[in-house]
Amino acid sequence: MGSTHLRGYGLALVAAALWATLGLFYHQLAAYGLSLLTIVFFRAAIAALLLFAVLGVRSPDSLKLRGRDWLLFAVFGLVGVAAFFAIYIHAIDLTGMGVAAVLMYTAPVWVALIGAVSLHEPFTLRKSGALVLAVTGCALVGRVYDLASVRLNLVGILAGLGAGLTYGLYTVFSKIAQRRHTAWATLAYALGLGTLFMLPLQTPAELARAVASPPTIIWLIALGIVPTLGGGLAFNAALRLIPASNASIIATLEPVIAALLGWTFLGERMVPLQLLGTALVLSAVLILQRHLANERSTP
Repeated sequence: MGSTHLRGYGLALVAAALWATLGLFYHQLAAYGLSLLTIVFFRAAIAALLLFAVLGVRSPDSLKLRGRDWLLFAVFGLVGVAAFFAIYIHAIDLTGMGVAAVLMYTAPVWVALIGAVSLHEPFTLRKSGALVLAVTGCALVGRVYDLASVRLNLVGILAGLGAGLTYGLYTVFSKIAQRRHTAWATLAYALGLGTLFMLPLQTPAELARAVASPPTIIWLIALGIVPTLGGGLAFNAALRLIPASNASIIATLEPVIAALLGWTFLGERMVPLQLLGTALVLSAVLILQRHLANERSTP
C-alpha cells in the first residue's frame, strides 16, 4: 500500500475516533437541559464560524465560489448537514442510540452504490464482503439483538435509514466539492449553509439557554472544535486520498470506538457479542486495506 493511501486510511480512522466522542458531548450537554436540535445547531455554527474566520485571514481566495458552486453547497448544506443532523436526532429519539447508529451506518452501502454510479469507483466482490461485515458488526455493537432494550417502529426505522442516506450523501458531496475546493473551504460552506437551514428549527428560549452559563458555552465550543471541526477536516482530507466508499467503511469504526469510550468513561458494559461486532468491523477495514494493496501490486 502506498504512503498516500495509508495516510488516507489513517485520516479516516482519526475522523472516526473524533466523531466517536460525540456521545460524550451530547450526554454532558443534555444534562444541562439543552435540546438535541439546539446542540447540533451550535455544533455546526461554531465550527463554521471558526473555519470562516481562519480562512478569511489565512486563505481568503479559497472562499471564492462560482455560480454553480453555490447550488452544490446549498444542497450539500441542506441534505448532508441540516437534514442529516435533524433526521439522525429523531432516529435516536424514536429507536434508541444503538439502533439509530446501526441504521445510520448503512451509509457505506449508499456510498458504494452512489460512488459506483456517479464517481466511477469499482464495486468489487471483496468490497461487498467488507460492507456486509461492517454493517453486521455495527448491528452487534449497537445490540440490536437485545429486543428488550430496543424500540422499533416504522417511522424510527425510516428515520434511521434516512440518516444513513443523508450521511452517505455527505460523503459523496464532500468528494465532489473537493474536486475544485480545499477540504477546509468545503467543510466551511457545508456547515455554514447547514447552520442557516437549521436556524428555523430553533426557538429564542433554547438559544438563550445554550449561552446562559459558562459551562454550556465551553462544552459547545469543544463540541464544535473536537468532533465537528477535527473530524470533518480529517474525513475530508481522507476523501482526497482514498475512494469515498473505502473512507465510509473505515468510518464504521466510529460506533466501535464510541462503545469503548462509553465503557471507559460512562461505565457502559460491553458484552461478548459487542466484542464480536468490534472484530467484524476491524475485519472489514483489514479486508479493504489488503484489497487496495493487491490492486496496487497488480501490473
